[in-house]
Amino acid sequence: MFHVIAPHTGVSSESTAIRTDMSRDPTLNSELIPLVDRFGRVATSLRLSVTDRCNIRCFYCMPELDAKFAPRSSLLQFEEMARIASLLVRRCGVRDIRLTGGEPLVRKELHLLIEMLSEIPGLDDLALTTNGVLLAEQAERLRQAGLKRLNVSLDTLSEATFQKISRREGLDRVIAGIDAAIAVGFESIKLNSLAIRGMTESEIVSLVEFSIRRGVELRFIEFMPLDADKKWTDGAVLSGEELKRILEASFGELKSIPRADPAQPSESFEISGGHRVGIIRSVTVPFCQSCNRLRLTADGSLRNCLFATEETPLRDRMRAGASDDEIVELVRQCLLNKRVAHGIDGEGFMPPERPMYSIGG
Repeated sequence: MFHVIAPHTGVSSESTAIRTDMSRDPTLNSELIPLVDRFGRVATSLRLSVTDRCNIRCFYCMPELDAKFAPRSSLLQFEEMARIASLLVRRCGVRDIRLTGGEPLVRKELHLLIEMLSEIPGLDDLALTTNGVLLAEQAERLRQAGLKRLNVSLDTLSEATFQKISRREGLDRVIAGIDAAIAVGFESIKLNSLAIRGMTESEIVSLVEFSIRRGVELRFIEFMPLDADKKWTDGAVLSGEELKRILEASFGELKSIPRADPAQPSESFEISGGHRVGIIRSVTVPFCQSCNRLRLTADGSLRNCLFATEETPLRDRMRAGASDDEIVELVRQCLLNKRVAHGIDGEGFMPPERPMYSIGG
């Protein structure tokens, strides 16, 4: 159904033909075999990185200076991303895709990729994670293209702290982006806030109050060892239990909300007034046993875990003429090599060589 396309810097005239082919596919789900790893976990979610570039330099993700990016010619074209995504949905049972980076909104004409992905038969959900800096000017176009849900990073409401974390200016633009996204009516908007000991404790209550005023859910995420500077220590992790104590001191007892989906990483709680707050304990209480994710890097390598030390290159095989069957087999072999857990809390843990911005959030 897809054809190998020579590298170029934009979207080819074949995009429309590809979308038409997908919408008319008479064999939809006729060969669907779920992606099951050795431990019985079923992969139904794809994190698709569209770029490793970013317009800020958060210390928990990137170096302040001299960040090393993949050559632009090595990045997957939109057609190549759509081909892999369509195979994963039609042949392997993937049901949701989240676009990540780097910062995905720095990828030119991203709405064209969203249009392509949104027309894949069988895809239930299409979401995007962003730092929000460019969101105000793109929110309406993204929504019109078919994007359903947004996660926006918001670690602080202080410009000084924002600059300490991101090493750039721009908090006002992030807040403007959140407001623009609310205005255009995404199905869901969530705010992600990294919990860092010694830096964000004083921000927790004000961030929740901000989310209440905006009518959106806020989720706190434990600080993970994916920083490019390799300075993470477990002492910098503000744990989920500590977050709960801080929240309860200001908002009263948290009422636990059962997970609608066992693969959902966030524990959800209701605070006074019925507002929902989430906590993702990725370090202290890992959710590896219910993980349902695959990750595709912007330069075309498949990863079966955020902390994987190995990955499966797909780009060069595609560009050399690999068939759909061959690509699907590479995906299945990658998943079979998935470990039982990421092992952050185990002896001998080694973070991946790639930092977060290069893997895709």
